[in-house]
Amino acid sequence: MTTSEQYSFRKATLYDLPLLKAWRSTPHVRAWWDSDGTYNAADLDDPRVARWIVSFQERPFAFMQDYTVHGWADHHFIELPKGSRGIDQFIGDQEMLGIGHGSAFIGARMKALFQAGAPVIATDPNPANERAIAVYKKLGFKSSGSPQNTKWGLILPMFAMRKNEHR
Repeated sequence: MTTSEQYSFRKATLYDLPLLKAWRSTPHVRAWWDSDGTYNAADLDDPRVARWIVSFQERPFAFMQDYTVHGWADHHFIELPKGSRGIDQFIGDQEMLGIGHGSAFIGARMKALFQAGAPVIATDPNPANERAIAVYKKLGFKSSGSPQNTKWGLILPMFAMRKNEHR
């Protein structure tokens, strides 16, 4: 059994770029993330996005980002209330898949975002990513409408509301 206290989040740095590149080149991550997209110093400095290396008992195993949904004029979540955050993540270490870490660390980050005042947390998995959708539903996300084509690809919009109020 894992607890949220066993997870730590530290800001991704330039020193993490080789690790992120290696994780993004694995088949289970490439299935849902653009393997050609690499991060650079400007990405890490972008104030709209907080990028995290997630560790379990001090072992780095995942990447997570949360971002202001109002940071892009054409973002598909632009109509959410002020202070809303979007999230994306992947488990890079294949040994850590399928044993509960995803829902645990995402839940821990959601708790922190809600405590910091986010009224809504949004996510946008590919509609074919059944594993991710199941995890999000377990964490209280509800789908909001049909799949949409966006400049980031085909997405299923999902929202979690503070205090278990769902859209």
